[in-house]
Amino acid sequence: MPTFTATAAKNEFGRVLEAVAKKGAVAITRHDATKAVLLSIDEYETLLARGGRALDALTAEFDALLDGMQTARARKAMKQVFDATPGRIGKAAVAAAAAARTAEGKRRR
Repeated sequence: MPTFTATAAKNEFGRVLEAVAKKGAVAITRHDATKAVLLSIDEYETLLARGGRALDALTAEFDALLDGMQTARARKAMKQVFDATPGRIGKAAVAAAAAARTAEGKRRR
């Protein structure tokens, strides 16, 4: 997806519209972070048409996740989380960060 800074989008809106027409969407950034997406009318209408189905799918996914959290195992895990000391939480955070770094290193290879 093409990207334009907010300043470029403001100052060169015609060029932005041409990119939207060609690519279907453009990202608008501010301070190197995407803040908005400008869609073509075709992309917008496609999203609207899919909206009901997407919401139904998300609702079903949420309900399944919620059901999964109602088990005895999940309740026990949540009790451990809420009863954890700050030191234990810190150790878990350090271990999770180390695991994430290891996984990232493996993906880069």
